[in-house]
Amino acid sequence: MAVTSANDADSVLNVIDTFSDLSHRYQQVRCQSECLVEPLSEADAQLQSMADVSPSKWHLAHTTWFFEAFVLNKFIANYASFNSSYNYLFNSYYNGIGEQYPRQQRGLISRPSLAEVIQYRHAIDDQVTHLLQKQSDNEELVQVIELGLQHEQQHQELLLTDIKHCLFHNPVFPAYQILSKPTVHQASSSHWLSIHGGLVDLGHQGAGFSYDNERPAHRVYVEDFQLASCLVTNGDYLSFIESGGYRNPDYWLADGWAWLQTTDASQPLYWLQREGEWFEFTLFGLLSLDKHQPVIHINYFEANAYAHWSGMRLPTEYEWELACRQHGIEPVVDPISVHPSTQQSCLSQAFGTAWQWTSSPYSAYPGFKPFAGAAGEYNGKFMSNQWVLRGSSCVTPEAHGRISYRNFFYPHQSWQFSGIRLAK
Repeated sequence: MAVTSANDADSVLNVIDTFSDLSHRYQQVRCQSECLVEPLSEADAQLQSMADVSPSKWHLAHTTWFFEAFVLNKFIANYASFNSSYNYLFNSYYNGIGEQYPRQQRGLISRPSLAEVIQYRHAIDDQVTHLLQKQSDNEELVQVIELGLQHEQQHQELLLTDIKHCLFHNPVFPAYQILSKPTVHQASSSHWLSIHGGLVDLGHQGAGFSYDNERPAHRVYVEDFQLASCLVTNGDYLSFIESGGYRNPDYWLADGWAWLQTTDASQPLYWLQREGEWFEFTLFGLLSLDKHQPVIHINYFEANAYAHWSGMRLPTEYEWELACRQHGIEPVVDPISVHPSTQQSCLSQAFGTAWQWTSSPYSAYPGFKPFAGAAGEYNGKFMSNQWVLRGSSCVTPEAHGRISYRNFFYPHQSWQFSGIRLAK
């Protein structure tokens, strides 16, 4: 598998400064994944609550398989696989590599055990580290390892997203971890920011890693617009619910209203009402709903309906990116609590709080070129019937967010940490 084409400079993944830095980062990222499963029991790590969710154990194995399939198998002559069955069990969707075990049945993979998956990880780590030492001047190898680390960070976020969904289905609502410090109860003072449009260059620019779907940078015309400085809060969304928002078809897209009839939804995922009081299930267990915190786990249909109810709209992904660039916003991640900006002129909560739905369908930029080889399946083939989200969430790994990052999900999906920012 070749991630890049030798004569295509625009498609080259940026190589980080030194090979020693890469080796150190490799160890850090790989160790972080194992730290995330430390609070889990063997039974926790086996759970799969729906087809979109993967067991934590599977995430650990799949990210390891990625390095085995795309690194070791490519760069070691006559490489002998760790276990011949793993290419089938832990391949996610790479048809160019081979068949895959059915996604919706991953919770049935009781063997290998969690301990055996950890052993698998360490065995592959030893070989990748040794390979990097021997071929430290191999730029293609460095590029593929960097892609593997970015891929693993995506799965670190998915691991937390998935285990939250699994634990929610336990009627005692167990916590993933104990809340070690109080959440911040600071009211959001949202206001409208005026953004000047025009003919602007958007998409990934300059040095640093980017996925193929963020490129190339290209020129787009954007009208002047206004963007809310903060995300929609739980209290804001509760007003929508109490006004009958889930019962009024005027606010909903046709597919959204059909989704409502099928699911009978009447509030966001993870909201519960007991004796007239609202609660929200979190990674810290079931907590009283904090009306000042941003609403999360909202799907596109809900976000769009709320925007219509409020007389506003969702921003396009170009508007979102332009606003961040004009306000000099950089990614900041705080995994515990939300700290709305105190600067009245600043765009806040762009990163580290919730992924933000846009009104833009997920499609290719003009001049898009997928990664070469099997990695070409990474993003491009999903450019159908999905919508773009921007920013990053409270469970996104540090240094993984960037202004040009394009996340994407189907409009009915809400188990991701997704929220709402309004535009007009």
